[in-house]
Amino acid sequence: MTTQKNAPVDRGSAVAVIIFILGLGTLLPWNFFITATEYFDDRLKGTPSSYGTSPVTNGTPPVTNGTTPVTNGTTPVTKDYEFASFMTLLSQLPLLLFTLANSFLYQCIREKVRIAVSLVSILFLFLLTAIMVKVPMQPDSFFSITMATIWFINSFGAVLQGSLFGLVGMLPPKYSTLFMSGQGLAGIFASLASLLSILSKTDKASAALGYFVTPCVATLLTLLSYLLLPHLEFARFYFEKSKSHRDQLATVNEPLESAVKEKEALANGDLKGYNNEPIISNGDFEASRTKEALFMMKQTDSHTRSSVLAVFKKIWVMALCVTCVLAVTLSVFPAVTVKVKSVYGNKEWDRYFLCVCCFIVFNAMDLIGRSVTSMVQWPSKQSSLFPVLVVSRVVFIPLIMLCNTDNRQYLPVLFSHDVAFVAIMTLFAVSNGYFICLCMSYAPQLVRSKDCETAGALMTFFLALGLSLGAALSFLLRNLL
Repeated sequence: MTTQKNAPVDRGSAVAVIIFILGLGTLLPWNFFITATEYFDDRLKGTPSSYGTSPVTNGTPPVTNGTTPVTNGTTPVTKDYEFASFMTLLSQLPLLLFTLANSFLYQCIREKVRIAVSLVSILFLFLLTAIMVKVPMQPDSFFSITMATIWFINSFGAVLQGSLFGLVGMLPPKYSTLFMSGQGLAGIFASLASLLSILSKTDKASAALGYFVTPCVATLLTLLSYLLLPHLEFARFYFEKSKSHRDQLATVNEPLESAVKEKEALANGDLKGYNNEPIISNGDFEASRTKEALFMMKQTDSHTRSSVLAVFKKIWVMALCVTCVLAVTLSVFPAVTVKVKSVYGNKEWDRYFLCVCCFIVFNAMDLIGRSVTSMVQWPSKQSSLFPVLVVSRVVFIPLIMLCNTDNRQYLPVLFSHDVAFVAIMTLFAVSNGYFICLCMSYAPQLVRSKDCETAGALMTFFLALGLSLGAALSFLLRNLL
């Protein structure tokens, strides 16, 4: 879909800015949530701190139910909640299930309802998480509530992301690129927030509160931006163009059906209550009715939405490509990359190494890769070279696994220097952002404008499928080091 000649101008790039904010708002909350991993680990260990979970001793040694340290003369024991593993499982599973559900929900539930309810729900869940920072709670209860929160955040996030991809698919292709770029910036913000936390030496409770309040502000801004979007002339033109197909179908069918009924009356010699001789012969009537039926079928086909399966047959290459890109990326990032250590062994540099060389480098280069697609789109969507290049990213898996990771048992270290790791991460991240953005931009171009929402929902499902496959594969790859 390209910008049409009679389309209004996007004044002040207002629609472009809003689409960028919508992209940012879909991923920023979850990126900030997972940045607070150290806070969650401390709460589950029952570590005395400024949270509400500090054991109340009243001058006596703390004694608990086994979930927090026991100091009865033995070595303190803490329960292993395997938080990281459960967080991965309970984030990817609902993401996969609800992106699939959203592929069919769009036919039953209006887009405004899906998006507005998802944003309000995410806002409420992050407010709850922020309040919990200061609420006294036993680790078991805290773990259960946090797991439930993770499930619902990702469930609503899946519906939100799928619905917004469908919405953005109604606009010209460059807006899909802007949406993807906004998602890329979300990771950079989270990484920079983590770096600032390290530099300021803020306690983990205060840092966590910032991680949870910021998404509340971002989600509220996303909701307001979405509500403003239909009031902008440029966006309204494309949205109404897509919705008008259903009205056109009714307009086309009504006069055709009326004409057929009138000709039937003429053929039977019965018109307006008078018994007349047949005006047209049965042979002429049948030929005329066949032509009209064919015409109606063509009109109906051009104005109705295609089935989910029909849309998938047109975009299956892009769907499998985006799955492959994310499966490769999530198989080693961050599961394997966080195990990489600096070759210098400097304690001060070690504090910043992962934040800078892993997360900031990845998110910055990923954003650059996404942004490049607004200027260069190669290979084309019809090129057989496109899936070949996507599959070739598999080479990054052994490259990263052969970097300087700790606790190795099977594989040697071939790329020990920090510069080598940064170079590999740069290419890894740029290719990730570039190919994801191309896949998500190409898919709506392969279908009719009325099927863009279906294509967007399907692509989001396969995007989530790639994330889930990559997360599952990461457990295996970690054990192969």
